[in-house]
Amino acid sequence: MTDQSATLQWRDGVPIATRFDDPYYSLEDGLAETAHVFLGGNDLPARLGGDFQIAELGFGTGLNLLVTWAAWDQAGRPGRLRFTSFEAFPMDLADMRAALAAFPGLADFATQLLSQWHPGAGPVTLPNGPVLEVIIGDARQTLPGWTGQADAWFLDGFSPAKNPELWGADLLRAVGGHTRAGGTAATYSAAGHVRRALAEAGFTVDRAPGYGRKRHMTIARMPDAE
Repeated sequence: MTDQSATLQWRDGVPIATRFDDPYYSLEDGLAETAHVFLGGNDLPARLGGDFQIAELGFGTGLNLLVTWAAWDQAGRPGRLRFTSFEAFPMDLADMRAALAAFPGLADFATQLLSQWHPGAGPVTLPNGPVLEVIIGDARQTLPGWTGQADAWFLDGFSPAKNPELWGADLLRAVGGHTRAGGTAATYSAAGHVRRALAEAGFTVDRAPGYGRKRHMTIARMPDAE
């Protein structure tokens, strides 16, 4: 484990990031939260097909990837799926394995992920799955230099109150600059400053019903090309 690695505590089987005092996923049902916020918020898997690029702030346990991979696999959508995540503090593989054990329905996908990928691996084509790249480092430094353009963003940093670095106007402007025309973004956060920053980045921003106890979440869409 390096200085960049995540440090954890566990609460009822859910990993808590000690740096941010925040859980990696919902204490109620992390899988359902991911499906509601990131798949539903980006109209996936219906939009998948062709060469589709998902980008994410905060790889964490890899749960969002696995839920997306499973939905793509079940939908049988044609084409290639790329999944690029920006992560400052990668989780140790043993901790990832323990965290993902809470989701037995994803066990086959988790096994393949953990056997094929490790922090620093670079782009990896998962078996019959997406091309995964986890870019390690501060997203404020790594995202501006990324050459990709996302069709959909999963904005999944820890709470804006506890991890403000991943929700700043400059970073969300970079998100907007790396989004294709007609592309989307979704996040569990409904904080006013997050919605304003996304609007300033060029998105049309709306609130949507949140997951569980959260009344609202945020969805955003980049205008179509003229």
